[in-house]
Amino acid sequence: MINLSTGAFYERGTRQISSLRSQAESLQQQIGTGERLERSSDDPVAAARLRMLSRNERIANVDTRNSQLAEADLSLTDQTLSSVADLVVRVRELAVQATNSTLSDDQRAAIGVEIAGLRENLVLLANGRNIAGHSLLGGQTSGAAYADNGGTIQFVGTTEITPLEIGDGQTVVPGLTGPEVFQFDTANGSTDLFTVLGDLVAVLKAGGQGAAETAAASLADLDAGLEKVTTAQTVVGARLNWIDLMTERREANAERVADERSNVGGADIAVTMSRLQETLTVLEASQASFVRLANLSLFSMLR
Repeated sequence: MINLSTGAFYERGTRQISSLRSQAESLQQQIGTGERLERSSDDPVAAARLRMLSRNERIANVDTRNSQLAEADLSLTDQTLSSVADLVVRVRELAVQATNSTLSDDQRAAIGVEIAGLRENLVLLANGRNIAGHSLLGGQTSGAAYADNGGTIQFVGTTEITPLEIGDGQTVVPGLTGPEVFQFDTANGSTDLFTVLGDLVAVLKAGGQGAAETAAASLADLDAGLEKVTTAQTVVGARLNWIDLMTERREANAERVADERSNVGGADIAVTMSRLQETLTVLEASQASFVRLANLSLFSMLR
């Protein structure tokens, strides 16, 4: 009986001290991580809510990456459109010069050579690449958007672009296709800037009495082409604004999620530190009491 009591004393003491140490370690971990829950069983309801918040955060991270990709591609598109607009304005200035009846055929031919160079630059702009190295205006194609087929510039891309999810079930189309920028309707039917510039170059190089009249007639087509480019710039600007709006919403939601995560599973550092100090004090007292009781002569006699 005496040996049993002695064993029970040591077992109780060891169990109590071990429990206090575990509590202290748990509180120290909470202070270190800032998290109140170590396992789902600590608070099943809170744990379930935290898992849902984590899923929402992962989805938000994907939306953020999509927004960044879309913004980068649209910004590149906007820069390209600005260069295209400047180029068309320059061609129009040259076309106006070519309408001057005092110019010689050689002078108009020189203007035609400059416009031909600008047309080549236009093809280069049309075949620009996005941040992934794919065609900027070619839709789903990874290659060039336009190809030169015997002097005729043809669109060889696709007319579809996959929208990207940017949060709250909303999407954005991260670019434009070539026809949305370069193709437009005139009184004589559908055409594109490459054709307008190509025809103008051919007439100016050929010379003759009709060159000035053709240059004058091309002004309306150039204006229509410039309007199409300007409209495309407006579309891109609206999409960039939409991305900015959704980014603001997502950031606000991230702050709300962070607050909720802190409220649901976060540890109150001040309270936790107070509990830790209390637990350490009790642990120290328990250890001291255990040692004193174990060394009592009466206890030794009972053994």
